[in-house]
Amino acid sequence: MNEEERIVRAQSGDAAATDALLVQYRNMVRSIARSFFITGGDTEDLIQEGMCGLFLAVQNYRPGKMSFKNFAYLCVYRRIASAVRSATRKKHIPLNDSVSLADGGMDERTFTGVTPEDVLIMNESVKELTAQMQSYLSAGEYECIRLYIEGCSLSEIAARTGHNEKSADNAVQRAKKKIKKRLKEVAR
Repeated sequence: MNEEERIVRAQSGDAAATDALLVQYRNMVRSIARSFFITGGDTEDLIQEGMCGLFLAVQNYRPGKMSFKNFAYLCVYRRIASAVRSATRKKHIPLNDSVSLADGGMDERTFTGVTPEDVLIMNESVKELTAQMQSYLSAGEYECIRLYIEGCSLSEIAARTGHNEKSADNAVQRAKKKIKKRLKEVAR
């Protein structure tokens, strides 16, 4: 059976034909995956993404425009590149760098050496920081950044402050910039 027939059979639900195509192009997926790097992952993760791209190529291929090999290469490359872009987005940094409390990431040893006095000093520092923020942020900026720090989404901040989401986001961004500037001034 030639490749075109195998593709038609795979698209019709023939698992053996699909498996044969996946095995046939597995080395191509591996070679593409090796040219990428993903933080916190390994080449096997990228190969898995590439195999998903290859499977989609088998399902979506339409003969006539280009060869299946070129179409499969494009699908695999784009799938892997998309996975790398997604993994490196700044919005994923808190998730990628966090420590799970559920799996024992933090235990009593993490807090060894923290005395009640340390806790009192930290609380006083937070109060002082809060007072300083109130002095150099507008009331709206302070309220938005406070809610943001508490973990509220922009839609929740907007609902609580009576602004639209864009205004809430602008207030949070202005507050962040002012705080960053203030911290740089204090560090000097």
